[in-house]
Amino acid sequence: MLPRERHLSVLPDLLRRHPVVAILGARQIGKTTLSRQLLERLQRPATVFDLEDPFDLARLDEPRLALQDLQGLIVIDEVQERPDLFPILRVLVDRPDNPAHFLILGSASPDLLRQSSETLAGRIHYHELHGFTLDEVGVATQQRLWLRGGFPRSLLAESDAASLEWRYDFVRTYLERDLPQLGVRTPAVTLRRFWTMLAHYHGQIWNASALAQSFGISAPTVRRYLDVLTSTFVVRQLLPWHENLKKRQVKAPKIYVADSGLLHCLLDLETRRDLERHPKVGASWEGHALNEVTNRLGARPEQCFFWATHAGAELDLLVTRGEQRWGFEFKRTASPRPTQSMYTALEDLRLERIDVVYPGEQTFPLRDRIRALGISRLLEDLEPLA
Repeated sequence: MLPRERHLSVLPDLLRRHPVVAILGARQIGKTTLSRQLLERLQRPATVFDLEDPFDLARLDEPRLALQDLQGLIVIDEVQERPDLFPILRVLVDRPDNPAHFLILGSASPDLLRQSSETLAGRIHYHELHGFTLDEVGVATQQRLWLRGGFPRSLLAESDAASLEWRYDFVRTYLERDLPQLGVRTPAVTLRRFWTMLAHYHGQIWNASALAQSFGISAPTVRRYLDVLTSTFVVRQLLPWHENLKKRQVKAPKIYVADSGLLHCLLDLETRRDLERHPKVGASWEGHALNEVTNRLGARPEQCFFWATHAGAELDLLVTRGEQRWGFEFKRTASPRPTQSMYTALEDLRLERIDVVYPGEQTFPLRDRIRALGISRLLEDLEPLA
């Protein structure tokens, strides 16, 4: 297994500063492996509970008694299986001279877990783990990363067919087992149809009414389905940026299947040839490149937006930090060119610059404050946010 150096470099400091650190991410994304790599890096003993292991569940039948005498680092894996542990953790970390720190791993967002944000406010730090990225696997693997996605077992499978088979199994297990364990009662067949429909809307602006009409259900119901998939890290909502401009601006989010490999699984695309011939190839490239840019920048979700006006001007990605703003466009073309939308975005949004990310190997200026950025040069020519 490849070491997740970017995460391993920040987690020790997070554990020093916070009594509880939560690593959150989709199932099978590598949270357990990362925690093992972290323990090896720290070279200190830890007590580990895996809440999918019946023995460890039995050890926590009386959680206060099981945890109160432990010292050092305590790792609790698959914590969404026991959300009742959060009030106990609050009591333990509030003790004078608390001798323990907690590393908890979960496959659901804080909003879905709920009790963690309510009972551990001010005591917990959330660290999201996504799939493998270019800085972890290298630029030479970029095409395979796009096709198979960043889930470790999918990316590292022995063949494209084996990778797709793993993703089919993941989707089935996620819908039939994982979501019901989180209290989601919607039938797996229904959510599979909805998720597949979202794959065909990948990279488009959310339209609840249109999706509800296509699906034959109410708009609030499709919104609830969307929130469930987002809260379990398999769908990404990119929020719209709007401010006081003399233009009507789009105020609905853009929707992406969070992992390109899962997108291709839902679209039944096994090989690069299948992908290149599919009408969603451009949208797939956009989602893949967007993920790589935001991961390279280290941008938090609340720093990332898209921008569009009803007159037709748009920007695929707007990243903000304080008063600074950077724009990104994603073009699957060998010859990127500036567009009127880019000029409009530069002026209206007061951007530092716009990078046009394309599937190439060079970076070069297109116009003042607009440059073409080859994805093969992403690690060299795009600096992380300070």
